[in-house]
Amino acid sequence: MTTTRLDAPVRRELDIEGDAYTLTITPQHMTLVRKGRRKGFELEWAQLVSGEAALATALNASLTANLRASPTPARTRSKTAKR
Repeated sequence: MTTTRLDAPVRRELDIEGDAYTLTITPQHMTLVRKGRRKGFELEWAQLVSGEAALATALNASLTANLRASPTPARTRSKTAKR
């Protein structure tokens, strides 16, 4: 079996417990983001190899604790707003 060098980002959609996520794999890191959101979990390959992955994951999780929070309601225009 041959392998292909990772030169450009690869994106795949995942379903985790009924929620859609996007996994992006780059030569530097991998990122898991809930679909429709900007912030997610990022893990550098060097951290994974060096054993710092658990610490990095815990820190990322604490900083993005609201990742699985329910979506915010859509903004509604106030009655006094100009049209």
